[in-house]
Amino acid sequence: MTRGNQREEARKRNLKKAEKSGAGKKTEGSASNLKNKMESDAEIMRQKQAKAALKKAEADAAAAKK
Repeated sequence: MTRGNQREEARKRNLKKAEKSGAGKKTEGSASNLKNKMESDAEIMRQKQAKAALKKAEADAAAAKK
């Protein structure tokens, strides 16, 4: 059961659609954008950890007074 060139024609149509919609294209410098995002996320996590540590220290100090 061969399909002739139906498969090839469908592949060509799909490639045209992908090119038209811009699907599959990656922006230049995406590695640097990823690195910047990772650094930003890491800084946010450091701030959260510092805040949690401060809160825990305050709770421990309050418990020690009782």
